[in-house]
Amino acid sequence: MARNSKKKNQNSGGRVVYKGVLEVTRSGMGYVIVEGQAKDIVVKSQNIRNALNGDEVKVEVATRGKKFGSRPEGVIIEVVRRKQSEFSGRVEVHEHFAFLVPDSDRMPVDIYIPLHLLNGAKHGDHSIAKIVEWTGKSKNPVGEIVSVLTNETANEIAMQGILVENGFPLHFPDEVMEETARYPEGVDKAEVKKRRDMRSELTITIDPVDAKDFDDAISIKTLKGGYYEIGVHIADVGHYVAAGSELDKEAYRRATSVYLPDRVLPMLPERLSNELCSLRPDEDKYTFSAVFQINKTGKVKDYWLGKTLIRSKRRFAYEEVQEIIEGAEGDHKTEILLLNSIARNLREQRFKKGAINFSSQEVRFKLDEKGKPIGIMVKESKEAHQLIEEFMLLANRTVAEYVSGINVKNKPVPFPYRVHDVPDEDKLKLFATFAARYGHRFNTHTSQAIAESFNQMLQLAKGKPEQHVLETLGIRTMAKAVYTTENIGHYGLGFEHYCHFTSPIRRYPDVLVHRVLLECLEKDIKPIKHLEQQCRHCSDQERRAMESERAANKYKQVEYMQDYVGGEFDAVVSGVASFGFWAETVEHKCEGMVPMSDLYDIDEFELMEGEYALVGRRTRMRFGVGDKVKVRVVSTNLEKRQIDYSLVEVGDAKPQRKLTTNNKQQGRKSESKKKTGRKK
Repeated sequence: MARNSKKKNQNSGGRVVYKGVLEVTRSGMGYVIVEGQAKDIVVKSQNIRNALNGDEVKVEVATRGKKFGSRPEGVIIEVVRRKQSEFSGRVEVHEHFAFLVPDSDRMPVDIYIPLHLLNGAKHGDHSIAKIVEWTGKSKNPVGEIVSVLTNETANEIAMQGILVENGFPLHFPDEVMEETARYPEGVDKAEVKKRRDMRSELTITIDPVDAKDFDDAISIKTLKGGYYEIGVHIADVGHYVAAGSELDKEAYRRATSVYLPDRVLPMLPERLSNELCSLRPDEDKYTFSAVFQINKTGKVKDYWLGKTLIRSKRRFAYEEVQEIIEGAEGDHKTEILLLNSIARNLREQRFKKGAINFSSQEVRFKLDEKGKPIGIMVKESKEAHQLIEEFMLLANRTVAEYVSGINVKNKPVPFPYRVHDVPDEDKLKLFATFAARYGHRFNTHTSQAIAESFNQMLQLAKGKPEQHVLETLGIRTMAKAVYTTENIGHYGLGFEHYCHFTSPIRRYPDVLVHRVLLECLEKDIKPIKHLEQQCRHCSDQERRAMESERAANKYKQVEYMQDYVGGEFDAVVSGVASFGFWAETVEHKCEGMVPMSDLYDIDEFELMEGEYALVGRRTRMRFGVGDKVKVRVVSTNLEKRQIDYSLVEVGDAKPQRKLTTNNKQQGRKSESKKKTGRKK
């Protein structure tokens, strides 16, 4: 992506100002990552000033100035945007003031809390503080206590801490809530006249059983000549979220909803996400729709895009629809089976045109009333999910294709595409070599050939022991999808044009897509300023949301495995590193680390990155990704979100050998002697 990442400082000749993202190491040294620059800019701790890890900053570098090794050295001169403004920690109350001592070591200073901003927090309380002021000259930021967690459960403290750590505010500002409260219930007669009224059409929603924010619906009507009118109706969030409003600013700041095992942190206040915008059954709702004339084979004869008014007749859960697909009786069975038949054909066409057919598994936790995990379920993508997915993909692709064909002053309309680049060549070579061990050959001459090779491999591996490892490593080989105004297509889906149009309740890029699309339809195009910057922000927030979700899932895994310390389980090697390997239990899908020290009595192992394996120097024994092992749960650490395993048995592909505690200890003593001897 192109980016104007540096500019000359006109008043200080010989100096250049760059804009980038600051990363602070545990030692206090900072590195500013500037897009387009080959080397990061080093910032010593005394020159970081009041910038924090993850902040977007401006850093000044002398053109003939200091270097730190081979890297340029700079000074932070401005914080452009903070990654995090809220912090969890312990409150210390003194006679005339208070401090919050942060939990995270990435926050190097305490937060000063004036007594009138304690908001009920007492000495020793675990709380969350929001920074309200931090000038460049002040060592400590000024904060306000926004939440007291002392009486909350450990789970509640942990989940809120994960969200705060990744920069997601837990509360909506008062002005946003006031703005939201002003919207009336129901629909306005004058607004209805501006829209295509589709309330009489059979319209349904299909969502998870516990969903509350229904942002998409499907309608179906039979036409003449073997065609059907299928409408993909999306919540018209733009009707409520006006550009530049306080609500819009906060939605942009968050950019995404965050889904943790026991909660959703919404992008929009619940009155909008769960009530006014949500396409609930038997309620008139404003929507933005893509309406297709399509036949059973998936051939689209024509389409229409525009604002609509709908009324959902039935809310389905995925499980209900799946039962109907598998033969059970149910409401609107004929229509559901027809929709599923068309979706199958659309899916088949995608794969013929180069889409890659990765299957997905989702691990879900069964929680008790206090949020403690009491069971783990693996959910697979079934036809009910694929039915909805195919029509959403069709709508997203169609909107992107429509906008891409419109020009303003002989230039394409600036538009937030969702793009996915071809795999990195080096990563692909490594993966192709690994796949060859299982008899799969890759043709890497063209992007089309690569996609065909992936699909052939996935088809041949289906149901075999290596299926999961090939899918997992294959996904890791892929590039990350991002938002950008530079359309390079979506490689994984096989689409030349693609965007996100279908989830504006939970994704801000969809809100932007709706705005641009409306202007194109009304032929009143006013290009959004700084759209590429907004795309980058949304991509960054998406990544932080994923990090939050991973951290929360890891916490739940650790919490669950606390009850199994000492237990032995079959597992699969899920990752390797120079300090050991990760293993995921087959029964619980919980990942932990087997440290290198646990392997000392077998051999000295070295990391072979190209083989995704640890290989013994003497025995050539391998612990590779996908290999079966047996592990014992040694310990769990909720604070570090860490599970420690020890190796009990190597897999049946290795020499059969039972590892006992005694010979492990003997091995470690022997290895210790070797190390001591080398030091002498």
